[in-house]
Amino acid sequence: MIKVSPSVLASDFSHLADEVKKIENSGADYVHLDVMDGVFVPNITFGAPVIKALRPHSKITFDVHLMIVDPIRYIKDFVDAGADIITFHYESCENHEEVIDLIHSYGIKAAISLKPNTSYEVLKPLIHKLDMVLVMTVEPGYGGQKFIEKTLDTIRGTAGLIKEIGADIDIEVDGGIYEENACVPISAGANVIVAGSAFFKSFDPATTVHKLRGN
Repeated sequence: MIKVSPSVLASDFSHLADEVKKIENSGADYVHLDVMDGVFVPNITFGAPVIKALRPHSKITFDVHLMIVDPIRYIKDFVDAGADIITFHYESCENHEEVIDLIHSYGIKAAISLKPNTSYEVLKPLIHKLDMVLVMTVEPGYGGQKFIEKTLDTIRGTAGLIKEIGADIDIEVDGGIYEENACVPISAGANVIVAGSAFFKSFDPATTVHKLRGN
């Protein structure tokens, strides 16, 4: 089953609670929450307090994507804020297993994200510990960018690693994905689609979610 995780990065920040409800009411599976620190990526978005404030407004899965340096410092904060999935970047630290284990110790799902120029092969010693891999199909930091075609090789390679160990691990893709091209990463092996502009610029979000699933 293809899952859809609309990103609030493209939403109206002055009405975030309403925007999260819009995601839930559309039939989407997750809400994608991009946390940026202005150091790991050049943009700054929001942190755990905003996510905590949103949590009472929806029961939808909170898919929290940390684009921050040394993420282990803040894992508990995002767990306490209501995260259901925490994704951190491979490039953001060196203590990957420690971060994964800490996330799992709180009873939630752990994922690693790869930038477009990072090889899927770095996942080999870690893949068995993960619940999901997020392949960035644009350079992280800003919404509205064009899908980078070479990341399809990363998706295929990641899918191959997962197949080798026979595990049930999701492959999420984020960046430059719209109704028209969602079938491309799905064909390569992705099963969780992050969409920002495609969702929030849509006049019919429920239909957009349906089409992003390839239906």
